[in-house]
Amino acid sequence: MKTEGRNAVLELLKTDKEIEKILMEKGAQGTLGRIFAMARERGVRVQFVERAALDRESLSGRHQGVIAFTSAYEYVDPEEIIAAKKNPAGGFIILCDGIQDVHNLGSILRVAECAGADGVIIPKAGSAQVTEAVLRISEGAAEHIGVARVANLSRTIEQLQAAGYWVYGLEADGEDIYKQDFKGNIALVVGGEDSGLRRLTREKCDKVVSLPMYGKINSLNASIALGAACYEAVRQRR
Repeated sequence: MKTEGRNAVLELLKTDKEIEKILMEKGAQGTLGRIFAMARERGVRVQFVERAALDRESLSGRHQGVIAFTSAYEYVDPEEIIAAKKNPAGGFIILCDGIQDVHNLGSILRVAECAGADGVIIPKAGSAQVTEAVLRISEGAAEHIGVARVANLSRTIEQLQAAGYWVYGLEADGEDIYKQDFKGNIALVVGGEDSGLRRLTREKCDKVVSLPMYGKINSLNASIALGAACYEAVRQRR
């Protein structure tokens, strides 16, 4: 698996994940020099190559002079995420219901990590998975937050509720998000880019909430909506 881009590779080097090698453009300076120093400290093999070699290896064309090679992305068990509870205020989990765009999933992982969520849960089918593109778009956030895959998201919601979580679905026609209590164990469920929450997922949620909309467009991008919801939860749980 390839991790591309300076920030993404820097964040990868901060983890304990095994890195097979790093390709770096010749004449490394600035951030690339820092990456080289960190790689040497960890004993990771670095190969200096011409930019054309990086262009051939890159999937995005935006490698910024560095590509790291690792084994396949390692998903975690949902139980690990439920047990994490990083914040004394309670557990904080993000669920994705049919997010198919890799850009949205990458941005969601970045939002979740920055907001201090315990992890992200995605379905095994009908959803974008953690790919090299998602790693790049997350700007390294995917290296610091656990992602679990489940066969049935509705059953996972039931599992969370049994564990004492209050599950909120994000949808355009829900209750005002700013009138909710996000203290304690909570899970936020964000739906697909076009379809929103699936019917069964919506029915399983304890409550459906929405952000107030004052413009002529009646919906936000999934990752942006989640970002606003996450930081309302952060505000209440500080």
